[in-house]
Amino acid sequence: MNKTAQIKKNHQFIKFRKLVIVSILIGFLSAFLGISLKKITEYYEEIFFHEVSIHPFFYIIFPVFGLSVIYFLRQYLFKKKENKGIKEVFESTQTKKNLPSYKIPSHFINGLLTVIFGGSTGIEVSTVVATATIGSVAHEKENVFRQYKTELICAGVAAGITALFSSPIAGVLFAFEVISRKVTRAFLISNLIAVSIAFGLLTILKEEPLFVVSITTWHLKAIPYFILLGILAGMNSVYLTKCVLFIKSQFGKINKHYYKIIIGSAVLSISLFFFPQLYGEGYHAIKGIFGTSNQLPLTITLALSFIAILILKPIVTSITLASGGDGGVFAPSLFIGAFLGLLLASVLNTFFHVNVIPVNFMIIGMAAVLSASIHAPFTAIFLVCGLTNDYTLFFPILAVCLISKYTAKAIYPYTVYSYSSTLIK
Repeated sequence: MNKTAQIKKNHQFIKFRKLVIVSILIGFLSAFLGISLKKITEYYEEIFFHEVSIHPFFYIIFPVFGLSVIYFLRQYLFKKKENKGIKEVFESTQTKKNLPSYKIPSHFINGLLTVIFGGSTGIEVSTVVATATIGSVAHEKENVFRQYKTELICAGVAAGITALFSSPIAGVLFAFEVISRKVTRAFLISNLIAVSIAFGLLTILKEEPLFVVSITTWHLKAIPYFILLGILAGMNSVYLTKCVLFIKSQFGKINKHYYKIIIGSAVLSISLFFFPQLYGEGYHAIKGIFGTSNQLPLTITLALSFIAILILKPIVTSITLASGGDGGVFAPSLFIGAFLGLLLASVLNTFFHVNVIPVNFMIIGMAAVLSASIHAPFTAIFLVCGLTNDYTLFFPILAVCLISKYTAKAIYPYTVYSYSSTLIK
């Protein structure tokens, strides 16, 4: 081997070693951030939700307080710099623009405040942007990483998703399906290392699945009803997407931000008062209906309540985001899917006596609406299976996620991520 070849080989080895080391660091920091945000949010959301259930006047105070604090933090602590969500991650991977480091505390704090004070969204997008920023900052530290910008951003995102949903496969698939859309050797190395570190941290901390459910089996006779669920999930996801885009565009026409806060908090307060299930991420409501789904008799009042929740959730989510809250469509999609699945199963069992399993429809519905909302079916499959730590429903979830995605695309080809930013204020 000549001297030039030896130097080249040594250089490649040094690059590989540094890539491995930085991937370990990104994986640990991103997972630590994701787990911390999840734990803190769960803790305070439970406390504040308990308070509003005892003292309903807090339904008026919490939303306006939370949105106001976020506004003042953006004005004075973060120097009027707005958070654009996952769109800014796309901008960074597709251009020379980097994600500034202030986005780590900005999204962490604003995502936390949004959810614990009742904003009807989740911390997933806040985590994604914050962890993507960890990858972006790492790529700037060494000249050798300049060519690995997208891969390192994806490594942070993948580790963050793994931390939230206990599914390293979902983390890698989300980074691929939504952010990168291409696989390179560096992508595989950095992302696999990052999610391994994240999952290792989850194992050490003995993190439990978010939803503890008992899934026994599924029946072939339910396939036609699964198909119907996939179509309905696709339609509901389009409704969610269009709500977010329309309400953001309308709020964009309001010049005074305190008008946005007043309108947004007023709608939130009224909605939360009548439907407390809409408070925050809504996971408390999903856990509640998981526990009672098999014993829940469908009445006209209950059916109308479920329909109202399915109509209202996209609206209050959109208003939360448009009036200054931080978040995205992950948690709302899971919430809508769970209630849609339970409503459909209850209707089928009550009026058509087909004896489908409600819990199965809830879980499949969660994956189906998420798949259609972000156009990432494989992410949705492994994410929901990770949430329940059960793969019994893998094949029906796979089929329904594909049906829901292509139903949504046939009706409306965009997601909140892919819609042209020039059309949204």
